[in-house]
Amino acid sequence: MSSYSMTHLKQLEQESIHVIREVVAEFRNPVMLYSVGKDSAVMVRLAQKAFHPGRFPFPLMHVDTGYKFQEMYDFRDSFTASIGARLIVEGNTAAQQQGSHPTRIGNDKCCQLLKTRALLDGLAKHGFDAAFGGARRDEEKSRAKERFFSVRDEFGQWDPKNQRPELWNLYNADIDEKESVRVFPLSNWTELDVWQYIKLEDIPLVPLYFSALRPTVELGGIMIPYEHADVVDPDGKLGLTPDKVKDVRCRFRSLGCIPCTGAVESDAETIDDIIAEVVAARRSERENRVIDLTSDSSMEQKKREGYF
Repeated sequence: MSSYSMTHLKQLEQESIHVIREVVAEFRNPVMLYSVGKDSAVMVRLAQKAFHPGRFPFPLMHVDTGYKFQEMYDFRDSFTASIGARLIVEGNTAAQQQGSHPTRIGNDKCCQLLKTRALLDGLAKHGFDAAFGGARRDEEKSRAKERFFSVRDEFGQWDPKNQRPELWNLYNADIDEKESVRVFPLSNWTELDVWQYIKLEDIPLVPLYFSALRPTVELGGIMIPYEHADVVDPDGKLGLTPDKVKDVRCRFRSLGCIPCTGAVESDAETIDDIIAEVVAARRSERENRVIDLTSDSSMEQKKREGYF
C-alpha cells in the first residue's frame, strides 16, 4: 500500500479551500473582502484554485478610506483586472468629505467611520450574507477568538462570548434573517506560512512589502516615510519637519491606512529575505499599526462593533 502525505502548507491550503467551497455551497451571496495586502493575496489565490478552471464565483470588495498608499491603489486595479475579478469599492464618502482623520477625531473614531461604517454599509447595500476576511489567529488576541464561521447579528456586530462550536471541519452555516457571517479561511495560518505560500505560488504583491531606502521621520515610535507626512499630519500640528528626516532602509510588514501604518527597518529585498526575517522576528507583525495600540482591548471593541 502506498502512503500519501502533505506538507503543512498543502494541509493549510486544503483546509482553506474546503472552507471557501463550503461558503459558496451554503450561502446565497458571498463576497471576499480585499485589503490589497499579503493575506488578501493568498485568499484570492486559494479562491482561484478552489474553483479552477471556473470563474471567480464572488466579487472582491475593497473598503477604501481614501488614505491608502498610491502603490496599493495601482496594484489593486491592475491585479484585479488581470485575473478578471469583479471589484467593488465602497467607502464612507460623507465622512471623508467632512475631513475625518485620526489627528482630528482620534484613531478609534476615524476607524469606526471610515472602515467599520463603510464595511457595514457596503455589505448591506449589496445584500451580502457571507464575507471572507483575511484575519489570522496569530495576528492579534481578539482575532484568536474568531471561529472559521463567525456569526454577526442584524447590526453586523460580534459577540465573542456567544459563538458556535466548530467540530473538526463541520461548519454551521444556518443563520437567521438579517444575520450574516464573517468567514476566515486563513485562521490557522501564521505570518510565516503566508510568506512561504507566497513564495511557493509566486503570488504578486504590492512593492511596499520589500525593503527600499526611504526618507523617514519618527512619530511616537512609529517610522513614517516622509513623502506621506502631509497625509499623516494634514494640519501641520505634529512637527514633521524636514530637519528630522533620515534615510532608512525599511519596508512595511503589514499594510493599512497611511496615518496609522508605520514601516520597520529592514534589508529584505526578496521573499527569501522576508522569510528569514519573519523566522527571526520576536515582535508582532502589527507592532507598527497604530489602530492596535490605542488600548489593550481596542481591536476586540472594534470587532464587536462590526470591524473586519
